[in-house]
Amino acid sequence: MLQPRTRVAIFSLFLVLSSSFPVTESAIGVNWGTVSFHRLKPSTVVDLLQQNKIQKVKLFDADPGALRALKGSGIEVMVGIPNEMLAVLGSSSVASDLWVRQNVSSFVGKGGAAIRYVAVGNEPFLSSYAGQFQNNVMPALLNLQQSLARANLAGYVKLVVPCNADAYEADLPSQGAFRPELTQIITQLVSFLNSNGSPFVVNIYPFLSLYGSTDFPQDYAFFEGTTHAVTDGANVYTNAFDGNFDTLVAALTKLGYGQMPIVIGEVGWPSDGAVSANLSAARAFNQGLINHVLSNRGTPLRPGVPPMDVYLFSLLDEGAKSVLPGTFERHWGIFSFDGQAKYALNLGMGNRLLKNARNVQYLPSRWCVADPSKDLSAVTNHMKLACSVADCTTLNYGGSCNGIGAKGNISYAFNSYYQLQMQNSQSCDFDGLGMVTFLDPSIGECRFLVGVTDTTSAAVGRYWRGVIVWVLVLWSVWLCEV
Repeated sequence: MLQPRTRVAIFSLFLVLSSSFPVTESAIGVNWGTVSFHRLKPSTVVDLLQQNKIQKVKLFDADPGALRALKGSGIEVMVGIPNEMLAVLGSSSVASDLWVRQNVSSFVGKGGAAIRYVAVGNEPFLSSYAGQFQNNVMPALLNLQQSLARANLAGYVKLVVPCNADAYEADLPSQGAFRPELTQIITQLVSFLNSNGSPFVVNIYPFLSLYGSTDFPQDYAFFEGTTHAVTDGANVYTNAFDGNFDTLVAALTKLGYGQMPIVIGEVGWPSDGAVSANLSAARAFNQGLINHVLSNRGTPLRPGVPPMDVYLFSLLDEGAKSVLPGTFERHWGIFSFDGQAKYALNLGMGNRLLKNARNVQYLPSRWCVADPSKDLSAVTNHMKLACSVADCTTLNYGGSCNGIGAKGNISYAFNSYYQLQMQNSQSCDFDGLGMVTFLDPSIGECRFLVGVTDTTSAAVGRYWRGVIVWVLVLWSVWLCEV
């Protein structure tokens, strides 16, 4: 039997050699977010990925439960590091060594998780952050690269930095350039990425362009053709995705890296919670995008060269996300929170339609609704309480439950809170205004949910508490060093 050190050395040699082989063919992947009140078991989610032949998944953290479930699946993984951790990781090599050891080294290996990328931060150059994180990016990258090298993983695991599309700007795609205040750091970043064989990762959201501007032509956001094509010299753009992508290509070209591979880290369309966020629009956009990318047509500035990979945002709805960006923010999933397909979608993986999650264990089929025999004039505060805790975003203008009437709104709010409390009988009291029913109160497309029992809902917030604890630990390590 090989000694442990010998086995590690052989595996490390395999990783180095395999990094020189042709990379896996480009594919459609998904973002797996977990900011949900009703989280499915990681094993259920991994089975859902496998059933749908999804071979690439992007995480926003390095959740050990998800990584354990992904072991042996063959699914290529990108793990993430929150922006709040970059300062410590960039200040201490001990901290970066510890992070790599705990979140990468301990999961890769024979029969392990196929971690191929580490996303260092998430949109750290976002203009709304006002530079809060941008100076921490390069120190964190350099430390983590050295930590990967010390772990004999530098040839196998690549570091990337997902950027928001607001990092660059232009009136026309060919004029694309990075924001002036970012030029220096982006130049350093792309030089680092190029030296280490990493792609440039960008998040592109035509929906946000439409949502944020009344002047944005709606048909330009999709892929079925437009009456508002953008003419840029000899090139004509018929959709916002290609225009945005080529703006980035032009910006990279100005820095001398016009051939750098590009990965779309996030792209998608929400299905609820706002005007233009609905099932038909989400399906039209996502199917159009998939067909466009897999056609290998590329874009005017990169004909025949589509993005290296595209990660749909997202796999599942996340009902506990902040709604500061908009009430649509909790409805990006191609599957609902319980792993049920929202609409027909062909991912191009061999399955013609999405397959639902299997063996999902639901709470009993019962709902909390407003008691029709009671005077509901004093219900306002109860609704505010319920919706401050649970998700009521489908009741907003443009949402799927916006037209169910006042009593329907009350019942929806009551039920959302009731299911979040795992159907605790007291949670349907509301000073006597609520009642439990065994008749599904769903109306048309407005679905009154039933919670799941194979859930980690109690873990909502646990991740961020863990991040805070981890930062404190690493900060103490850094203090000891100095």
